[in-house]
Amino acid sequence: MDLGLLLLRLALAAILYMHAMQKLRGWFSGAGLEKQAQVFHNMGHRPGRQMVILASACELTGSALIALGLITPLGAAILAGTMAVAGGTLTLAKGTFWNLLGGGEYPLALAGVAVVLGFTGPGAWSVDSALGLSWAQGSNGTGAITGVIVLVVAALAAGASLRRARSALRPAAAPEAAEAAPPAAGASEG
Repeated sequence: MDLGLLLLRLALAAILYMHAMQKLRGWFSGAGLEKQAQVFHNMGHRPGRQMVILASACELTGSALIALGLITPLGAAILAGTMAVAGGTLTLAKGTFWNLLGGGEYPLALAGVAVVLGFTGPGAWSVDSALGLSWAQGSNGTGAITGVIVLVVAALAAGASLRRARSALRPAAAPEAAEAAPPAAGASEG
Protein backbone atom coordinates (compact mmCIF):
# COMPACT_ATOMS: atom_id res chain seq x y z
CA MET A 1 0.00 0.00 0.00
CA ASP A 2 2.81 2.44 0.81
CA LEU A 3 4.37 2.01 -2.63
CA GLY A 4 0.98 2.64 -4.24
CA LEU A 5 0.50 5.83 -2.22
CA LEU A 6 4.00 7.02 -3.14
CA LEU A 7 3.34 6.41 -6.84
CA LEU A 8 -0.04 8.13 -6.61
CA ARG A 9 1.51 11.13 -4.88
CA LEU A 10 4.34 11.40 -7.41
CA ALA A 11 2.00 11.08 -10.40
CA LEU A 12 -0.39 13.73 -9.09
CA ALA A 13 2.50 16.04 -8.20
CA ALA A 14 4.13 15.64 -11.62
CA ILE A 15 0.88 16.32 -13.50
CA LEU A 16 0.13 19.45 -11.52
CA TYR A 17 3.72 20.70 -11.70
CA MET A 18 3.43 20.43 -15.49
CA HIS A 19 0.05 22.22 -15.44
CA ALA A 20 1.62 25.11 -13.53
CA MET A 21 4.55 25.36 -15.92
CA GLN A 22 2.21 25.27 -18.93
CA LYS A 23 0.52 28.36 -17.57
CA LEU A 24 3.57 30.21 -16.30
CA ARG A 25 6.23 29.37 -18.88
CA GLY A 26 4.47 27.79 -21.83
CA TRP A 27 6.34 24.53 -21.21
CA PHE A 28 4.75 21.16 -22.03
CA SER A 29 2.76 22.66 -24.94
CA GLY A 30 1.24 25.31 -22.68
CA ALA A 31 -0.04 28.77 -23.52
CA GLY A 32 2.27 30.76 -21.26
CA LEU A 33 1.37 33.50 -18.82
CA GLU A 34 -0.04 36.19 -21.09
CA LYS A 35 -2.24 33.92 -23.21
CA GLN A 36 -3.40 31.99 -20.16
CA ALA A 37 -4.23 35.28 -18.43
CA GLN A 38 -6.63 36.08 -21.26
CA VAL A 39 -8.23 32.63 -20.95
CA PHE A 40 -8.70 33.12 -17.20
CA HIS A 41 -10.14 36.60 -17.77
CA ASN A 42 -12.59 35.29 -20.35
CA MET A 43 -13.74 32.59 -17.91
CA GLY A 44 -14.43 35.16 -15.18
CA HIS A 45 -11.26 34.76 -13.10
CA ARG A 46 -10.15 38.36 -12.89
CA PRO A 47 -7.68 39.92 -12.96
CA GLY A 48 -6.53 37.16 -15.29
CA ARG A 49 -2.77 37.50 -14.87
CA GLN A 50 -2.89 37.47 -11.07
CA MET A 51 -5.31 34.56 -11.06
CA VAL A 52 -2.99 32.52 -13.32
CA ILE A 53 -0.12 33.25 -10.96
CA LEU A 54 -2.26 32.27 -7.96
CA ALA A 55 -3.46 29.03 -9.58
CA SER A 56 0.09 28.14 -10.62
CA ALA A 57 1.47 28.92 -7.17
CA CYS A 58 -1.18 26.65 -5.66
CA GLU A 59 -0.31 23.87 -8.10
CA LEU A 60 3.43 24.21 -7.42
CA THR A 61 3.05 24.42 -3.64
CA GLY A 62 0.54 21.58 -3.45
CA SER A 63 2.66 19.44 -5.77
CA ALA A 64 5.78 19.90 -3.67
CA LEU A 65 3.93 19.07 -0.44
CA ILE A 66 2.26 15.99 -1.97
CA ALA A 67 5.46 14.71 -3.63
CA LEU A 68 7.33 14.92 -0.34
CA GLY A 69 4.41 13.73 1.75
CA LEU A 70 4.93 16.84 3.87
CA ILE A 71 1.91 18.38 5.62
CA THR A 72 -0.09 16.19 3.28
CA PRO A 73 -3.56 17.40 4.31
CA LEU A 74 -2.57 20.97 3.41
CA GLY A 75 -1.12 19.91 0.06
CA ALA A 76 -4.19 17.79 -0.66
CA ALA A 77 -6.55 20.67 0.20
CA ILE A 78 -4.61 23.12 -1.98
CA LEU A 79 -4.64 20.77 -4.96
CA ALA A 80 -8.24 19.64 -4.48
CA GLY A 81 -9.46 23.22 -4.23
CA THR A 82 -7.45 24.41 -7.22
CA MET A 83 -8.60 21.52 -9.40
CA ALA A 84 -12.21 21.89 -8.23
CA VAL A 85 -12.09 25.52 -9.37
CA ALA A 86 -10.61 24.49 -12.73
CA GLY A 87 -13.13 21.70 -13.22
CA GLY A 88 -16.07 23.76 -12.09
CA THR A 89 -15.04 26.67 -14.30
CA LEU A 90 -14.72 24.47 -17.39
CA THR A 91 -18.01 22.73 -16.66
CA LEU A 92 -19.84 26.07 -16.26
CA ALA A 93 -18.14 27.66 -19.27
CA LYS A 94 -18.73 24.75 -21.64
CA GLY A 95 -22.05 23.59 -20.24
CA THR A 96 -20.82 20.02 -19.97
CA PHE A 97 -18.93 17.85 -17.51
CA TRP A 98 -17.19 15.73 -20.15
CA ASN A 99 -13.55 16.38 -21.01
CA LEU A 100 -14.05 15.43 -24.66
CA LEU A 101 -16.41 18.39 -25.02
CA GLY A 102 -14.20 20.82 -23.07
CA GLY A 103 -15.78 20.25 -19.66
CA GLY A 104 -14.23 19.82 -16.24
CA GLU A 105 -14.10 16.02 -15.96
CA TYR A 106 -10.29 15.75 -15.91
CA PRO A 107 -9.46 18.44 -13.32
CA LEU A 108 -12.33 17.19 -11.16
CA ALA A 109 -10.83 13.69 -11.29
CA LEU A 110 -7.50 15.18 -10.15
CA ALA A 111 -9.34 16.96 -7.33
CA GLY A 112 -10.80 13.58 -6.34
CA VAL A 113 -7.33 12.02 -6.20
CA ALA A 114 -6.15 14.84 -3.94
CA VAL A 115 -9.14 14.33 -1.63
CA VAL A 116 -8.39 10.59 -1.48
CA LEU A 117 -4.85 11.42 -0.31
CA GLY A 118 -6.43 13.54 2.41
CA PHE A 119 -8.28 10.44 3.64
CA THR A 120 -5.47 7.89 3.21
CA GLY A 121 -2.51 10.00 4.23
CA PRO A 122 0.77 9.87 2.32
CA GLY A 123 1.84 6.44 3.57
CA ALA A 124 5.04 5.29 5.24
CA TRP A 125 7.34 6.65 2.53
CA SER A 126 6.80 10.30 3.38
CA VAL A 127 8.20 13.12 5.46
CA ASP A 128 4.98 13.13 7.50
CA SER A 129 5.57 9.49 8.46
CA ALA A 130 9.24 10.11 9.26
CA LEU A 131 8.12 12.91 11.58
CA GLY A 132 5.56 10.61 13.22
CA LEU A 133 2.58 12.78 12.29
CA SER A 134 -0.74 11.08 12.99
CA TRP A 135 -2.27 11.66 9.56
CA ALA A 136 0.61 9.93 7.73
CA GLN A 137 -1.09 6.53 7.75
CA GLY A 138 -4.70 7.71 7.71
CA SER A 139 -5.57 5.32 10.52
CA ASN A 140 -7.07 5.55 13.99
CA GLY A 141 -9.79 7.89 12.78
CA THR A 142 -7.35 10.62 11.75
CA GLY A 143 -7.78 9.70 8.07
CA ALA A 144 -11.51 10.35 8.23
CA ILE A 145 -11.02 13.63 10.06
CA THR A 146 -8.28 14.96 7.77
CA GLY A 147 -10.12 13.72 4.70
CA VAL A 148 -13.28 15.57 5.68
CA ILE A 149 -11.25 18.70 6.45
CA VAL A 150 -9.56 18.50 3.02
CA LEU A 151 -12.93 18.03 1.35
CA VAL A 152 -14.56 20.94 3.19
CA VAL A 153 -11.63 23.34 2.66
CA ALA A 154 -11.49 22.47 -1.05
CA ALA A 155 -15.26 22.85 -1.45
CA LEU A 156 -15.31 26.22 0.32
CA ALA A 157 -12.39 27.58 -1.70
CA ALA A 158 -13.85 26.31 -4.96
CA GLY A 159 -17.32 27.60 -4.13
CA ALA A 160 -16.06 31.09 -3.36
CA SER A 161 -13.93 31.26 -6.49
CA LEU A 162 -16.64 29.89 -8.76
CA ARG A 163 -19.24 32.33 -7.36
CA ARG A 164 -16.85 35.19 -8.06
CA ALA A 165 -16.11 33.97 -11.59
CA ARG A 166 -19.76 33.36 -12.33
CA SER A 167 -20.75 36.85 -11.22
CA ALA A 168 -18.00 38.32 -13.42
CA LEU A 169 -19.50 36.53 -16.40
CA ARG A 170 -23.12 37.59 -15.77
CA PRO A 171 -24.12 39.89 -18.57
CA ALA A 172 -24.82 43.38 -17.36
CA ALA A 173 -27.45 45.42 -19.13
CA ALA A 174 -25.55 46.15 -22.31
CA PRO A 175 -25.79 49.82 -23.28
CA GLU A 176 -26.01 48.89 -26.96
CA ALA A 177 -29.03 46.70 -26.30
CA ALA A 178 -30.76 49.43 -24.34
CA GLU A 179 -30.15 51.97 -27.10
CA ALA A 180 -31.36 49.61 -29.82
CA ALA A 181 -34.57 48.65 -28.01
CA PRO A 182 -37.70 50.39 -29.29
CA PRO A 183 -39.38 52.75 -26.83
CA ALA A 184 -42.06 51.22 -24.66
CA ALA A 185 -45.67 51.78 -25.69
CA GLY A 186 -46.83 55.18 -24.58
CA ALA A 187 -43.29 56.48 -23.96
CA SER A 188 -42.13 59.57 -25.76
CA GLU A 189 -38.65 60.20 -27.09
CA GLY A 190 -38.78 63.83 -26.22
